[in-house]
Formats: sequence, structure tokens, C-alpha cells
Amino acid sequence: MAEDTSAALPHWDMSSVYPSLDSPEFITAYEGVIEGIAVLGIQFEMLGVRKRDTSAVDAAFVTAYEAATDALNTISRTLWTLGSYIGCFVAVNAEDDLAQSRESQLNAQIIPLDQLDTRYTAWVGSSDIEALLAQSEVARAHEYAIRKAKIEFEHQMSEVEEALVSELRPSSITGWARLHGNIAALLTVPLTIRGEEQILPMSKVRALASDSDRAVRKAAFEAEVASWEAVKVPMAAALNGVKGFQNTIRRKRGYADDIEPTLYGNSIDLATLDAMQSAVIASFPDFHRYTRLKAKALGLEKLTWYDIAAPLGATTRKYSWAEAEDFIRTNFARYSQRLADFADHAFKHKWIDAEPRTGKSGGAFCTDLLGVEQSRVMMNFDGSFSQISTLAHELGHAYHNLNLRGRTAMQRSTPMTLAETASIFCETIAFDAALEGADVTERLALLDTALERNLMVVVDIHSRFLFEKSVFERRQERDLTPAEFTQLITDAQKATYGDSIEPLHPYVWAVKGHYYGPTFYNYPYTFGLLFGLGLYAQYQQNPDEFKAKYDDLLSSTGLEDARTLAKRFGIDIADTAFWTASLDVIRKQIDEFAELVG
Repeated sequence: MAEDTSAALPHWDMSSVYPSLDSPEFITAYEGVIEGIAVLGIQFEMLGVRKRDTSAVDAAFVTAYEAATDALNTISRTLWTLGSYIGCFVAVNAEDDLAQSRESQLNAQIIPLDQLDTRYTAWVGSSDIEALLAQSEVARAHEYAIRKAKIEFEHQMSEVEEALVSELRPSSITGWARLHGNIAALLTVPLTIRGEEQILPMSKVRALASDSDRAVRKAAFEAEVASWEAVKVPMAAALNGVKGFQNTIRRKRGYADDIEPTLYGNSIDLATLDAMQSAVIASFPDFHRYTRLKAKALGLEKLTWYDIAAPLGATTRKYSWAEAEDFIRTNFARYSQRLADFADHAFKHKWIDAEPRTGKSGGAFCTDLLGVEQSRVMMNFDGSFSQISTLAHELGHAYHNLNLRGRTAMQRSTPMTLAETASIFCETIAFDAALEGADVTERLALLDTALERNLMVVVDIHSRFLFEKSVFERRQERDLTPAEFTQLITDAQKATYGDSIEPLHPYVWAVKGHYYGPTFYNYPYTFGLLFGLGLYAQYQQNPDEFKAKYDDLLSSTGLEDARTLAKRFGIDIADTAFWTASLDVIRKQIDEFAELVG
């Protein structure tokens, strides 16, 4: 019998990075990186690091390039660690005033580094990069970063304008994003569950979406929507601020539309995005079939939003944290002992914060503490298999970080499209392991868990893509009202879900922090899922050959674009057929789901 899943859920230990946010070690590192940025500025002046009047590359320029690159990598490594460390405290406690102030201070202090990085990009991008690559081993080790710098330079504003953008960022887009995050993390929801009046943090209310009692799910959904509605005005202000900033800068940098700069950032081309989106749209009828089947299994005429995560079959089982750890260790070992040992290391060294609580951000993430070669995983564990899957997913990210060890900060800059590779792979390992030996009811439950995730990452993510695209188009003219955001998200959901789910969620635009972060922080998730499923199929066909290349692939995600890396496994990601084949894996799951539902 599983123990109480609410007991003894782990909090992460951050002391192996720095003892605390006010410790001498942290202060020394913090002050050191600020001083280091100032020193870097002096060094860049001495080396003439800014847009060049000539593209010529000689021995003197090569020497200067290598010195500047080494210095920038070194300061970025420490800064990366500091930012991730502070961010962990903010994520688990929005009322941590010290963490909030440290984060705000750091954002302000690194403005000069943003400006130096912009100058570095112009310096490299305005040079003859082919001559540089021919003459420098350091350049060849950073070839992909150099080629991206060339593209970015072509879209840069003047040095003065770029510097102004950096100075305005903390009090504009970053401030709006922080406002959204703080409101969401501190939001509490009054509701009555099984006759008991409660006030719960939003993270726990959203977790009730998978409760077996439909009355509880309905009450939680309605209370959640009411709570988001109560904060719609500041949320709309934040979203207008973020999208207005992004849209203005995009136009000033001369990109054709708001999607174009994300292609470079995600290391893909438009042909690849179009191929994937075409396959995605073609799959919608299959997902509508799944939602109708699930409604049938639940004895409903049609699903509502609060039925999407409703449990089927044996999903009433709850796992204790100890059982979750054992499941991960055992089944990761079926792929490789290295993967299992790494997960065990994460458990033993308290890299995971799993307990839902007021002030803690919802969802889950993994962050890389580059300077100490560690990761941290944040999640909100509720004992469901879905959370086992989340744990496997986030540990996959951490395993990816393991394989990036030894790379410089520039070489580790993995695009989001490829950042999901290891996470989806590990999540699929967990799913397949659970599916083996499962009886009919368990199999139904597991398939439903997988298909629910796929529905979110394929169908719902596309609705978010459509929503963000519409917001950008309209935001060029004026601020949008909360009612307009609600209408746009509803229209986008109807375009992807069709009429298979009613009612929908009118405040997803306020729920999802992704809208308040990087531009189009959505389609890369679909890419990651389908690319990961495609790689997993390769693994199943030839395990030994796959294992011989996989870790090196993870180590190289910041060194080449996605299309080039995919070719290592004989995959052409600009061909719709690849994405269709990955979606066929999901279609087979829907077929089996249909058989089990009857």
C-alpha cells in the first residue's frame, strides 16, 4: 500500500552551490561577476570589440577574438550559475524578498554585459568569418555561434539603440514578466470540495483537474477561472507590455514578422516549421477522435475542459515519492546504467523540489547550474503517474546538462527545439516501462495519460501559437483589453479543438507564463515531442547503434542547427513525412485506446 503522497516530499538543497543568498560565498561570487563585467568592458575597449569598419582578418584580430571569446565565456559561466541559483529561490517562494531583490539587482547589474555581448556579436558578425574560421581553432570550436552572430549582426540596430534596449529591459519586459509570475504564484483560490470550504494555492487547485470526482474537477475549474478573472486587468497589462516590447524591437531590427527571429533562435528554418505545422494540422481529426472516445469512456456526451485530465482505468493509484524514485531508477537502468546512476545521484543529493505549496510556481522545470555542473528540478508532485512522467521528463533535461559538461557557455546555448530531446526520450522510457505488463484497466489509464500529454503538446500548443500570432498582429496598433485576449484565446482553441471540447478555458492567456517570456515559446515544445518520438523509434529499431551516437548528439546541441544534427540519424526534418511518421506513433495509441474503450 502506497504511503501518503503528501508526506516527506523533497525540497531541494541549494547549499552545494552557495550556502545561502546572504552568505559570504554568494556575496563574493556576486560582487566578483559585477567587477568582472566592468573588467570585460575595459578589455573589450582595448581589443576594439564593436562593429568593424573592415572585415579583414589577420593574426592580430585572431588573437583578439580568442581573448575576447575566452573572457566572455568565463564571465557568462559564473553569471549563468548565479542567475539559476537565485531563480530557484524565487520559483519556490514568491514572497522571498531577499531572492526577489537579488534577482532584480542582478538583472540591473548585467545590463552592461548585454551591451558588451551585442558589441561582440557586431564585432564578429562584421568580420570575414570564413577567414576567421580558417585561422583560429577557437573559432572552429565556436563555428555555429559565429555563423549565428553573422545573421544577428545583419538585424542589429545601432550600438546606441541596442544599448538603450538593454537598459530599458529590466524596467519594461522583465518587470512585466515578474509581475505576471508573482501574481500567479501568490494567487489563492477559495472553493468548496466535498462540503469543505478551503483556500488553496493555484498550483493545488490546478492539480485537482485530475481528481476522479467530476464534481470536484468542475468546482476547481470554476473557482480557478473566477480567480484568473479577478486578476485579468494586471495580467492584460503585463501581456500588453511584454508583447508591445517584443513587437517594437522586432520591427526595429528589420525582421519580416515576429516568427522570423525565433527561427534563428531555435536553430531551424521556415521549411522545417512549415513541414511540422502541416503535419500537426492534419492530425487534428485524430485528436478529436481521442477526445470523443474519452468522453464515451467517462459516460459523457462531450468533454469539457475540466474533463481533459480526468482519470480513466487504474489511474486512481497514487505513488509515494519513494515509489517514484524506485520507478525511475529501475526503468532508466533498462536504457543505460549511466542514466540510472545519474538519476540516483540527483535523488541522493537533493536536486529536486517536489512539494506543492503557496508561493511556489506551478508546473515544472529543470535549470542548469553551469558553474558547479549540477541541475535542479522543480515540480509539484501529486502522486499520479502523470507526475512520474514529469519527473522522468525533467531528469531528462538534467541528463542533457550532464552531457554538455566540458562545453563552453557559448557551446552550451541549446535552442528550445533541441532542449526537449532528452526529456521526451526519458518520458517515453517511463511510459513504455509502465505499459509493459499492465492489465486492461492500467493500459487504458496509461494510454490516456500519454494521449492527454500529446493533446496538450500538439493541439493545445498549436492553439497557443495561433493566439500569440494574433496578439502580435493586433498589438502593433494598440493595447488589447482583457476581453479581447479572452476572445482571441477562445478563437484559437476552437480552431484546434474544433467542437470536441466545450466549454474551453477562457483565461489560458493569463495562466501560461510562456506568453510572458521568449517570443513564440510554444511550437518548440511540439518540435521537441515529435523529434523525441522520432528518435525513440530509431532507438527501438537499433538500440546499440543509437546508444553509440545519442550522448554525443546531446553534447552537440549547441554546435549545429537542428537539421544538421537530425541527419546523424538519417532524419530530414524539413520533410513533412518525418513529422507525419512521429504523429503516426500517436495515431496507433489512439487506435489501441479505441479498442480498449470499446
